[in-house]
Order: sequence, then structure tokens, then C-alpha cells
Amino acid sequence: MRGYFALGVEGISKPRNLGAVLRTAHAFGASFTFAVAPVADLDPVSTTDTSDAASSIPFYAVPALDRLMLPKGCRLVAVELHDQAVELPSFRHPLKAAYILGPEQGGLSPAVMDRADFVVRIPTRFSINLSLAGALVLYDRMISRGRFADRPVAPGGPAEPLAPPVRGLPRYLRRRLDPAVAEEV
Repeated sequence: MRGYFALGVEGISKPRNLGAVLRTAHAFGASFTFAVAPVADLDPVSTTDTSDAASSIPFYAVPALDRLMLPKGCRLVAVELHDQAVELPSFRHPLKAAYILGPEQGGLSPAVMDRADFVVRIPTRFSINLSLAGALVLYDRMISRGRFADRPVAPGGPAEPLAPPVRGLPRYLRRRLDPAVAEEV
């Protein structure tokens, strides 16, 4: 899968929840993780981060949103139960994205909502656990951006294996022929 992604939290107050979020990000192959204005002591996360994500992927903790530096071209995606948010199944994930989840008590700050390039919501009736929310967002990213066989019409798995990828023209030639293709690549 092309591109990269990160998973972060704002104002997290429970080390166990942070550990679970880090483990989830690690399981899905995040490039980095982050925490904005964490309230929790970040040391005891190992009780729930059984994959020891911190030894495998970078973790950044910043005291305030204005200190969060994202790589060039990385889009900030806020995950929030918000009336104006795009429902996750209808969202096209950016190639380079940093997803941010809110604190256990309450929602994302207005500063995060203003800075976010996109706001998505998981179509649930009420708020769910941080780690579960992160897993659902990353799973949706994986199935929508990844390369998997089409789902069958009948129950069960695909009847035919996934065809090998088709190699085409180099990207620079595709851009010359059709500039609209460059945005999708």
C-alpha cells in the first residue's frame, strides 16, 4: 500500500488507553504515533501496549497543538462525532494522513477541529473506546486503500484469487498524458 499514516490522540488521560492506541497503530503499520496535550503519565503504557510499539515506531508527545509538526503533505484527519463530519464508509483516505482521536471525556478541541483538513465520524449511536475507534479508522483505510479481491455476491470468501498487479507507464508519463491521474496515484 502506498503512502503512510499516523495515529494520535489529544488530551488523553488514561495511560492504558494510550497503550492500547499505540498497540493498534503498530498492528496496522502506522509510520508514527503522537499525543497532543496528554494529561496522562505516559510511562505506564506498557501494561496495554503489549507489542512494545514505542520500540518499533516513533512516538511524539507535544504539549499543545501548535507544537505538532506533521510531514509535508500530511493531512490531519479528525475523528469526531460531529454533525458536519463525513461518515467513515464514505470517506476517501488521503495518501498521507495523520488521524487524531479525542480524549476519553469529551471531544476534540476547537483548535484541532479548525486545523483538521477533514473531519470523519464512525457511524455509531454514541462514542466508543479510543482504541476501537482507532482500529475502525485504520481498518477502513486498509480496506479502501489496499489491494484486496472484490467481495463475492454470495456469503463467504472470494472464489477467485486476486489478479497480479498490472504494471503501466511510469508515473511521470501518466501525469503528462492525464493530469487528473496524478492526484489519484
